[in-house]
Amino acid sequence: MGRSTPSYTVSDFPAVDPRGRDHDDAQAPPRPRVPAEPGPNDPTRHDVVLDEARIDPDVQKVVKRLTRAGFEAYLVGGCVRDLLLERRPKDFDVATSARPEEVRALFRNSRIIGRRFRLVHVLFHGGKVIEVATFRRNPKDEADEGAELLIRSDNVFGDAHEDAVRRDFTMNALFYDLEAQQILDWCGGMEDVRRRVVHTIGEPEVRFREDPIRILRALKFAGRLGFAITPDVYDAIVYCREALALAARPRVSEEILRLMRGGQARRTIYLAWETGVLDVLLPELSSLLYDDGAGEGAGRRLWRLLDTIDRRTNEDGPLDDTVLWALLLLEPIREACEGAPDRGEAVADFLEPLVERIALSRRYADGIRRIVAVLPRLYAGRPGRFAKTELFDLAVEVALADLAARGEPTEALERLRPPPQARRRRGDDGRPAH
Repeated sequence: MGRSTPSYTVSDFPAVDPRGRDHDDAQAPPRPRVPAEPGPNDPTRHDVVLDEARIDPDVQKVVKRLTRAGFEAYLVGGCVRDLLLERRPKDFDVATSARPEEVRALFRNSRIIGRRFRLVHVLFHGGKVIEVATFRRNPKDEADEGAELLIRSDNVFGDAHEDAVRRDFTMNALFYDLEAQQILDWCGGMEDVRRRVVHTIGEPEVRFREDPIRILRALKFAGRLGFAITPDVYDAIVYCREALALAARPRVSEEILRLMRGGQARRTIYLAWETGVLDVLLPELSSLLYDDGAGEGAGRRLWRLLDTIDRRTNEDGPLDDTVLWALLLLEPIREACEGAPDRGEAVADFLEPLVERIALSRRYADGIRRIVAVLPRLYAGRPGRFAKTELFDLAVEVALADLAARGEPTEALERLRPPPQARRRRGDDGRPAH
């Protein structure tokens, strides 16, 4: 039996204002500290009526088959949080007590993936994949007291309560029991969703040093959901930001893209700059913002470029990843190109440290170089043979955003922009759909 069962409806968790909050609201009033080990293993159960129409029917089939076979199985993580906020989840994850081989035996349309930590992908028509993971526990629970904090593997099976407390933020540690229509909460996540705050499970500094990528995830959730950041988490972000240098570089690069794809890039990048995170990851960008005065300048244009990204994301879905990188870096690149006889070479020289520091993909770097080099010709209406290349549509997107940020007319270039249906064919991750 769980603890008390407060009753909620979705109206207790109204949708977040898509405009987010002003940056002055980035911190929230202190909340009661949630211990890393919440005590009894039984969760608090909340009776919650969620909109079943927002829950993928194939996910419901997976969960019900697991539970009828005698296993625990729940919806977990971001999909539960989004359902509470009346947002349509991008995807659904299932956590279960069944081991991967047991899940595989229940679903012929499945495969086990991963070598060190195995997951099961249950496959449905149209390329849909439901990810099913066995409950895990924090491998640090078995480590010696003198062991380093940085987690380098996460492949130890556990129980439901151990799976909850190993997660990063309280709002992502909620489990939903489909049949009982209850939220299982071991970490105080329901209260934090109600208050709209980002808070870690356990001590923020410890959690950020275990996995510095959690710093970027905190900023992403604050920006995308319009949540505030509790003062202790905010202070820990500032204090631990240098630990991002220890994170796997491809993960850093991918998280930066996720900050840009969420429809609140302006607010999220502001938080990254305000906390000093941008100083660590993209000092070329942060120095430009620090140097920008009160008048019209590169910093103001950058914020307008980010506004354009957010508007386009909310209208048509995420822009192509190459476009996102080009727009984020356009203003410091423009400064690097001033007076350079070869714009392409100047851009390549500017991007090389980013390739090393955050594993910026060579493919993205080459695309940015070619796009920036051709921008003057696009503005002059003379794209030439470049109009027949695979980068032309992306270059037009960059040029349109740049002209809008500088307050210049865009009508001539609008005619070269790809039609809306072509733009919508891109996947949710900003890459062309296959």
